Amino acid sequence: MATNAVAREAVCALRREIARIEGRQPERFESPVTAPAQKDEMLLRRSGLPSSAQTLTTGAARFDAALGGGLPLGALTEIHGRQTRDAGAVAGFTLALCVRARKADSRESPLLWITCSEVIAEAGRPYAPGLIHRFGLSASSILLADIHRLEDALWVAEEAASLSGFSAVILEIRGHSRKLDLTATRRLHRRAQNAARPFFLLRQAGLPEPTAAPVRLIVSPAPAGERRVLSRFLTGSIGPPAFLAEIGRSRSAIPAKAVLEWNQDECAFHERPDLADGAQDFGAVAALSGERPHFAHPVGAQLALRKIA
Repeated sequence: MATNAVAREAVCALRREIARIEGRQPERFESPVTAPAQKDEMLLRRSGLPSSAQTLTTGAARFDAALGGGLPLGALTEIHGRQTRDAGAVAGFTLALCVRARKADSRESPLLWITCSEVIAEAGRPYAPGLIHRFGLSASSILLADIHRLEDALWVAEEAASLSGFSAVILEIRGHSRKLDLTATRRLHRRAQNAARPFFLLRQAGLPEPTAAPVRLIVSPAPAGERRVLSRFLTGSIGPPAFLAEIGRSRSAIPAKAVLEWNQDECAFHERPDLADGAQDFGAVAALSGERPHFAHPVGAQLALRKIA
């Protein structure tokens, strides 16, 4: 009996260590509450929810349940946008998560946003009045690092990921780069784990690539619903910002897709029941482009320009 108990405890300890390394929640693996008739049995909880202190929830109960309780708090999370025109939605969705992480931080530490110059050239800079109106973030609560070279941005990101003075860190890049490979993202993930702070990798445009992030969310803009006034919806109005969020990769979640609306008063997401439920278009709508999406070129690729005499 003693040998079986020691073996069970060793297996549970090994599972907890593997879960910690891979970014999963150790609460998923628990020692059983033994009964007199079940002393030799072992309980493996695959559907148990992790502790709220170790997760970052979105506020949408169904989507959080699909994530296994929420996003890992101290880990690398990848937020991916398939096209450059989705950059605003991807950044807004990530900022909303940062607001929730900041609310959970008793010190309300500032947010660090690391971006490359080419991202700003394509998508623009953060708009301060919009940050205050939609997210309640003042200019003093965000530090923006505009860096020209990706190598320098990665260095700043690795140093910032190990600091506990930030409520969250964002690294925003565009397209693909060999420098941001599996090894580089593994270093970011490990430092975020040690600091117990969320680190968000925003990848604008391009196709998904292998990373060490336990969770990858694919975000795109969704049609806004109608504004809710008191207990009714106002016909023809435009409601809060809406995002189509899809769990593209996860080690512990199940595949899911949901339209999430951001409630700036509650600082939480609310899931819209119907994916097709949006505000009706009352005017003429431009036709869809017949060409395929044009993905971003790899970092460093340039076009030769003809010299004009």
